[in-house]
Amino acid sequence: MKLSRDISGQKLAQLLKIFEYKITRQTGSHLRLTTIKNGEHHITIPKHNPLRTGTLSAILSDVAEHIRISREELIERLRI
Repeated sequence: MKLSRDISGQKLAQLLKIFEYKITRQTGSHLRLTTIKNGEHHITIPKHNPLRTGTLSAILSDVAEHIRISREELIERLRI
């Protein structure tokens, strides 16, 4: 499945709210998101616009693994 090439880090952080991720801190140009759903999990997202495809792919794979769904299903649910 192809990933969007024009999503920003800020937009991705907003989209991940549906999986109960919340911004817990910001250091420089990076956001730290945390969820306690399925156990505590942290991810760091650069506030770049747009995110590089490899960075986006790695973040999505990490989130999908934590919430125990396929990466493709995660992409469909986020509509990106």
